[in-house]
Amino acid sequence: MKKTISLGPRKAGTLVLVLALGVKVANADFTFGEPVNLGPPINSPSREVAFTVSADGLEMYVSSERSGGHGYIDLWRSTREDADGPWQPLVNVQEINSRYNEVFPSLSADGLTLHFSDWYTWNAAGDRPGGIGGHDLWMSTRASRNDPWGAPTNVGAPLNSGSHEISPAISHDGLTFIFASKRPGGRGDYDLWMSTRPAAESDWTEPVNMGPTVNSSAYDAEPWLSPDGLALLFCSNRSGGMGSYDVWLTTRRSQAAAWSPPVNLGPEINTSGMEGIPSLSPDQKTLYFGSDKPGGIGGWDMYEVPIVPIIDFNVDGIVDSADMCIMVDHWGEDYSLCDIGPTPWGDGIVDAQDLIVLSEHLFEEVYDPTLVAHWPFDEVQGDIAYDNAGTCDGTLSGDLVWQPDGGVVAGALQFDGIDDYVSTDPVLNPADPEISSGFSVVAWAIGGAPGQAVLSQVDGASWLCTDSVEGNLMTELKASGRGATGPLLSQTVITDSGWHRIALVWDGSYRRLYVDGAEVASDAEPLSSLENANGGLYIGTGNAMAPVTFFSGLIDDVRIYNRVVVP
Repeated sequence: MKKTISLGPRKAGTLVLVLALGVKVANADFTFGEPVNLGPPINSPSREVAFTVSADGLEMYVSSERSGGHGYIDLWRSTREDADGPWQPLVNVQEINSRYNEVFPSLSADGLTLHFSDWYTWNAAGDRPGGIGGHDLWMSTRASRNDPWGAPTNVGAPLNSGSHEISPAISHDGLTFIFASKRPGGRGDYDLWMSTRPAAESDWTEPVNMGPTVNSSAYDAEPWLSPDGLALLFCSNRSGGMGSYDVWLTTRRSQAAAWSPPVNLGPEINTSGMEGIPSLSPDQKTLYFGSDKPGGIGGWDMYEVPIVPIIDFNVDGIVDSADMCIMVDHWGEDYSLCDIGPTPWGDGIVDAQDLIVLSEHLFEEVYDPTLVAHWPFDEVQGDIAYDNAGTCDGTLSGDLVWQPDGGVVAGALQFDGIDDYVSTDPVLNPADPEISSGFSVVAWAIGGAPGQAVLSQVDGASWLCTDSVEGNLMTELKASGRGATGPLLSQTVITDSGWHRIALVWDGSYRRLYVDGAEVASDAEPLSSLENANGGLYIGTGNAMAPVTFFSGLIDDVRIYNRVVVP
């Protein structure tokens, strides 16, 4: 299962891993495609330790152990004709390399300055002469991109110290420098430190430790800073990861704001092995990273993976005018659902940048990895209702009738209100910490009567049902613990003669009910958690299968998401 990362005030999570930040940052939900090995000529049977790509995407520098170099790890250069073209074979950067290590390259935005380190743990070649500490940061410059690189020089104090400094990263404007160091004042192993300067000609300020929010007592290094300075990728072996070393991400609202708690990029990127050296492509739509995962060419290879924003705002399976209307309704706002441009995590305001991204996907059917269960009810016969998103196919019981043309979205199922229901395997536990920050249940229904249920959990509660008097939408899913809040009841009848799109949304603090796109009920006070239940689901009856809870009418297109949606 792919996972979605939410970095916005609208929390989101998945069954695999919850990624919700404790501070408000203006970012949308996004997910990853499938990682792809960069292959030859970038990767080889040797280790490719790190690389950096120029701001125009036409030049790449790779630290590699491949044969033909001057030392253990050398810098190699590749170019290509255009941003979509193939990379040319790597050429050794003779003027920079030595018998020592040249690793962790970081190319300036103008392509005229290249920073690097002289150390890497796999090959301790010794420290380059002329340094001032154990491991140092170095730089080389050139007059133009057609000129050769000059002899490397030590960046000196205050960036280097008598301790170890590695993995430099310079900001797009050249005014911020982030690196890893073991100098005094850190929290443990390597920490991330940051220095700034008012102008490109000015001296760097004394580096400042990026603090306990970003750093841990473990290894925190290999940073990459986004061009706007609002996102920082790095490598860490801190607790809470997927393997020995993982890729993590932290963001901030402005360059003057505090960094948010880092989030692990999860199992689409990280494995039980080692992942690191993260960076993004110039258009910030592709994540690059290094990994020793099985199936590579060498011991450590470079990979790329597309970053895909979640843009089906009303979760109807297609990007269309309805999604555009939602964006227009929030134009000029800091509204995370629609803040999808210019990067996958947005820029804090819904504007033309977001409209451009949306327009690129108009009228496309959407694959949404946060859709963990989906029963379209489009079959025409048989006793199985197939789950198009997961593995929880439903089993029909009673005298259910397929209605191939009777649904809002193609077919539907007709329930007789006596003994008809669909049972499925477990999809999620409302109390599971891994989804504590959000899930959503959406369905179409027509008919029914007071007291009947559309969806319930076998050993839990009725998630979508009606009250026994008026036929108003309600949920019996409630908070856990003594004195917990009871069912959430709306004042909106859904048992009339019309189709209604009904939804229950849990955002980690509040339950919300929706009817036909409008919120009709929500909790007045936050809830700490929901009741624990691990059972399967019933569609068309209550959790105890009481006779009065069997649904009489049509149900169509039942969906469960492991994130917060606004149906």
